[in-house]
Amino acid sequence: MAQPLRGLVLLPLIAGLPGLALAQTPSAAPQAPRVRVEAPTRDPNTAGYVKAKELPDGEIPTPKQDGDFVIGPTHHPAPEMSAREGVPQGRILEFTMESTDSRLYPGIAREPAGQPPIDPADPSKLIINSHSAPYTRKVAVYIPKQYAEGTVAPFIVGADGPDRTLFVALDNLIAAKRVPVMIAISIGNGSGDAQGSERGLEYDTMSGKYAEFVETEVLPLVEKKAGVKLTRDPDGRATMGCSSGAAAAFTMAWYRPDLYHRVLSYSGTYVYQQWPDSAETPHGAWDYHETIIPNSPRKPIRVWMHVSDRDIFIARDRYHDWVVANERMAKALAAKGYRYQFVFARNAGHCDRAVKAQTLPLALEYVWQGYRAK
Repeated sequence: MAQPLRGLVLLPLIAGLPGLALAQTPSAAPQAPRVRVEAPTRDPNTAGYVKAKELPDGEIPTPKQDGDFVIGPTHHPAPEMSAREGVPQGRILEFTMESTDSRLYPGIAREPAGQPPIDPADPSKLIINSHSAPYTRKVAVYIPKQYAEGTVAPFIVGADGPDRTLFVALDNLIAAKRVPVMIAISIGNGSGDAQGSERGLEYDTMSGKYAEFVETEVLPLVEKKAGVKLTRDPDGRATMGCSSGAAAAFTMAWYRPDLYHRVLSYSGTYVYQQWPDSAETPHGAWDYHETIIPNSPRKPIRVWMHVSDRDIFIARDRYHDWVVANERMAKALAAKGYRYQFVFARNAGHCDRAVKAQTLPLALEYVWQGYRAK
């Protein structure tokens, strides 16, 4: 059962969401100072960071290179990020999903709006008050022109969708035979952000629940509505996302390697955002690089990941530095012998659009290296 935040008064359980308690803010709770300051610019050569190869400005690594790289400061879009004449264009199907139809995520929202107060007993925690709330999410499905009806296809699942830049990149990469002919499933979140929100619950929880949601509630609808067949081979399944969506992508593969083997992560939120608390992962996704990856057998996961030199920095504790978290992830993956490529981008911010436009074709091609249909 999920553990409530310390120092909270508990209200009745949310209907339909076992184990998740509403938290009432104590009247005397101090208000949180605005501790998210302008992110400092980080030097990739800082002591304690991974040793990375700095590439000439404008260059990026090849999809066959493992390891750590520094790119920038300029970020020009890759040519594959624009529609090209003569390249077959896939069709896109969109549909919506209602919270009332979900067994796993009936819906929550944080209240009130604005900055929640810090728990006076532990500055790494916020005092959260949430209530049940409905939501509607959009799902976009990309089916490439080259897909043969009735055949089983590999696919990639993306968070915070719909992401149409992904579909353009896939048109060009599939036509050039640089990635397999795949379906792309871009899933909208359940609204809100961070602790106490539906999005935060879905993306920042350290468990296989979101992967189960996708597997049991989203993919069957995709197959039915789009008329496609999706592979059950985990080596033919990839996940991707940015920020907490990137953490969710990694979590899907980590907790369910029987379902996913390939991860693409931009500005991953490998920090302490989990809510409600869990005794098994007391610091949320920060535990990945602090204890979980170092103390676990290597899993069959291939990872492409990025962080920017001006990525998010929250000063209230040591568990909310996105640059340090991603540097530590790269170190942990390297120490365990994972196949990964880590890109540190100069002159860039959180989930930087220019960096994504420059690197998404590379990231997709890297992630799908070695794939063979079974």
